[in-house]
Amino acid sequence: MEVKKVGVMGAGAMGGGIAQVAAQAGFQVVLNDIELSFVEKAVSRMETFFDKSIEKGKLTAEQKTEILGRVNKSANVNDFADVELVVEVIIEDLEIKKKAFSQLDDICKPEAYFATNTSSMPITLLASATKRPEKVAGMHFFNPPPIMKLVEIIRGYYTDDSTVKVISAVAEKMGKVTVEVKKDFPGFIVNRVMMAQYLEAIKLLEEGVASPEDIDTAVKLGLNHPMGPFELHDFTGTDIGYFVAEYLNDEFKDIRWNPPQTLKALIRAGRLGRKTGAGWYDYNK
Repeated sequence: MEVKKVGVMGAGAMGGGIAQVAAQAGFQVVLNDIELSFVEKAVSRMETFFDKSIEKGKLTAEQKTEILGRVNKSANVNDFADVELVVEVIIEDLEIKKKAFSQLDDICKPEAYFATNTSSMPITLLASATKRPEKVAGMHFFNPPPIMKLVEIIRGYYTDDSTVKVISAVAEKMGKVTVEVKKDFPGFIVNRVMMAQYLEAIKLLEEGVASPEDIDTAVKLGLNHPMGPFELHDFTGTDIGYFVAEYLNDEFKDIRWNPPQTLKALIRAGRLGRKTGAGWYDYNK
């Protein structure tokens, strides 16, 4: 089945970004959230992005109007009834996600595919909330979706080859490069590698080996990463890194994934990164 209309459930930074790249790729998009005001904010962020692109000569005003015209604002999940693919981008809570997938299963046509943008939750458990587990897969975009090129396509236990093929084709039409995660293992590829590096960086800090600034500089210049681990997690949110570490620790029962006390202290102090004005670094100075 050819995908022409994509539903995006969740209009936060990730959901809005995914809706944007889908609309830019020519898909009709239904962008949904529990309140229309959240969707309006997401569309406003798109407009700001496009205005900057126009200033740089990368987009015309006519193209901006055309792209935004493909984004249908929604606060009613029944608006997903005629889409061929729904990408779920809501809160990282397993029970809430399972409830959403069960609801989608009742609303969407039987041939529709479901994808989740989760960075860590088991695809198999989410698929179990539907009567079509073979049509459910992970579609993990990276922040911010309009800029980052990678999408991890993750198989659940029952995900079939045609689902992987269709969802990969959608991502590639969006201009993304896909990698296939063949087993539904915690952390998939990127988060598992990244979290190992991040937790080791925190241990270096706790042991007094180096400062956050010097660790970041060493990783950027020594490994050619665009951001160091502390900068990166301030950007994405220190709370997100904490939740992923807790999840990996719970799944693997391995002390290497246990969130360090320094990270726990940061969370308790409300230093969640750039979004709160302070994380590993202070952005209010």
